[in-house]
Amino acid sequence: MGEPAITGYAISWNQPAVIAGSWEERFARGAFDVHLQEKPDVVALWAHDVSRPLARVSNGTLKLRSDLAGLWYSITPNPDSPLGQEAVAMVGTDTVNEVSVGFSSEIEEWEDTDSLPRRLITQARLIEVSIVLFGAFGKNTSAGIRSANNSQAAKRRIEAAQRRRGILR
Repeated sequence: MGEPAITGYAISWNQPAVIAGSWEERFARGAFDVHLQEKPDVVALWAHDVSRPLARVSNGTLKLRSDLAGLWYSITPNPDSPLGQEAVAMVGTDTVNEVSVGFSSEIEEWEDTDSLPRRLITQARLIEVSIVLFGAFGKNTSAGIRSANNSQAAKRRIEAAQRRRGILR
């Protein structure tokens, strides 16, 4: 059977996050589509730490897909590495269950009508996806374990969580 994978949503489209108390940020649906079509070698990291890589697109251990709900990912960490084992263990026990992204905004819209300026990112370059303890977008992201034996059950749990958050209906 396949190795365990960490899967979920790195971004949920149009869900707000307050960044450093200074502005509200959202990603428009498909904000990464143009960049993903270029097949970039995006990496997955533990807590944005470049010295702790978990996966990458070029070797097939990181898969990314933009869908109606958001930016979906699947990380298959090396089961022989201590970091891979730690990541699977921490996500598997729901100790670490949020995701963050490193990106470069290319096209954005600003609105200054509220107390906090609001930024809508409509096009961006994705650099990395990180498994984190506390992400800016919080519970609007997700990290869970999928294996060959429990992929359908995991899919049902993820979809139920998305329904609770209003991402799926």
